[in-house]
Amino acid sequence: MRITVKTLGAAVVATTVALGTAACSGETGAAEGGSGEETLEVNFGYIPDFNGTSLLAIAEEQGMWEDAGIEANTPSFTNGPLQIQALGTGDLDFGYIGPGAFWLPASGEAKIVAMNTLGQADRVVGQPGIESMEDLRGKKVAVPEGTSGDMILTLALDAAGMTKDDIELVPMEPSAIVAALASGQVDGAGFWYPALATVKEQVPDLVEIASNKDFEDTMAFPTAFVASNDLVDDDPEKVDRVLAVLREAIEYRAENMDEAIAATAEYNDLAVEDVEGDAANVEILSLEDIDTMTEDGTVNDWLTVMGDYFVGAGKLESAVDPSEYYTGDLFLEAGM
Repeated sequence: MRITVKTLGAAVVATTVALGTAACSGETGAAEGGSGEETLEVNFGYIPDFNGTSLLAIAEEQGMWEDAGIEANTPSFTNGPLQIQALGTGDLDFGYIGPGAFWLPASGEAKIVAMNTLGQADRVVGQPGIESMEDLRGKKVAVPEGTSGDMILTLALDAAGMTKDDIELVPMEPSAIVAALASGQVDGAGFWYPALATVKEQVPDLVEIASNKDFEDTMAFPTAFVASNDLVDDDPEKVDRVLAVLREAIEYRAENMDEAIAATAEYNDLAVEDVEGDAANVEILSLEDIDTMTEDGTVNDWLTVMGDYFVGAGKLESAVDPSEYYTGDLFLEAGM
């Protein structure tokens, strides 16, 4: 069972979640799930794209939440940093983030509790006629700060021997970037699919200047699920039950991509072909992949490289050991 909340503002999300929690609190404690255990209410944020939605869509469609004795309340967000904020205020228990927001758990604001996919959807784009990063010098470039769009822009600037001081950086929310690119109000952006597909409907000659693939030899771009620090410290049962559901959904998605795409499309009220295009920019990781890469240190290697990037980008003061914020041991234990 879920209560879906569609909203673009963190304040609206927080209020809605709080009201939903209050309304349900009188019944949840006495209810029991299909497992015979007491039903636990979980507030789980997501972003309405394939990376951010597919596991939640699968869990609902396949009855995984109910089987685990969980009532999932799933508010929609526009980016990861807003979810990290909601974790900190107690309005969310869990959330989803892209690679650009990994510096936030590394800085102690949350815990990464599960790896998800490897993202390949980020781009630096320019208006027709802008062919290179150098062509963006002195021009207006929009970016949602603290996101994977910010990350790809920073990497591309560095590769071109430039910094953000060489452009006119315009911080914007994702929905505003779509409008600004489509109307020509900005010259370029650090952004992502599937939103860029919407822009291309109005600006078909939009130029893709840089992408994740340009940097995959030196950096992975994982997406992940996060939980509040207090929840990880104080409620191991809730964490274990949710991680068990995520594990089951990860395994199902890897084996049933067509069904996962269809479930995501229905969950977000999108056309299946649009979700197929979005999923084409995702590298799916199987449950075995994630378990193995957690055990053999691959995930920690990813996080170490990303941490060095965030230090250089000024997001972190110094490198942080991944074991401080990636609870891979809990993810593995949830499968035992």
